[in-house]
Amino acid sequence: MEVDVFTLFPEWFEWFRTQRHIANAVAGGSTLNCVSYRDHTPLTGGQVDDTPFGGGAGMVLRVDVVDAALRAHYDCDPVTLSESRRVVALTPGGRMLDEELVNELASEPSLTLLCGRYEGFDERIIEHLATDSISIGRYVLAGGELAAMVVCDAVMRKLPGALGHEDSVMEESFSAALGGAPEYPHYTRPAQYREWGVPEVLLSGHHERIKEWRFEQSRQRGDAARERPLP
Repeated sequence: MEVDVFTLFPEWFEWFRTQRHIANAVAGGSTLNCVSYRDHTPLTGGQVDDTPFGGGAGMVLRVDVVDAALRAHYDCDPVTLSESRRVVALTPGGRMLDEELVNELASEPSLTLLCGRYEGFDERIIEHLATDSISIGRYVLAGGELAAMVVCDAVMRKLPGALGHEDSVMEESFSAALGGAPEYPHYTRPAQYREWGVPEVLLSGHHERIKEWRFEQSRQRGDAARERPLP
């Protein structure tokens, strides 16, 4: 998979690239590139934003700046990028990131992530330059960089060889193997700690009973999450 992140802070991703599953994915042939909007802005002084039409606080990332960065990097009219890759604007009002969407993105050969900043994107970026808008939650961050890392982390860990063991992603939270429910509880040594014990079934060595217990725990967690009242 080829992942390109367009951002004002490409240096933030240097640490992220060192994480083992990301490094493994890259070693396996995937790429994670960062492109700075400022390196390609058509404006003087590295300007990338402007005040919003109609007034209001904050600054807005300009459509001509994003267009220029995409055009320079891909050497084509950015409007045509949708023919060859997903271009995702990371914005609070986008489609909520979940396991279904992560699997969808992980099946793509290439992915472009646009990080917003300030008050966000000029809406024309979302309407004409992006194929998707995605949110990692109904809250606001100072910029899209952390959201881009969340998307990359969730997607790239599913790539072959990223986790070192192919079974690691088979039976985990929200996977098809668990019927989309959260993962069951895990315990490790010591078996007793401050009078806190481990469920006896996990110490029994009875693999079928352990499997049944785990699936039941997963189901109960899923039911509890669905029944939890909204604030």
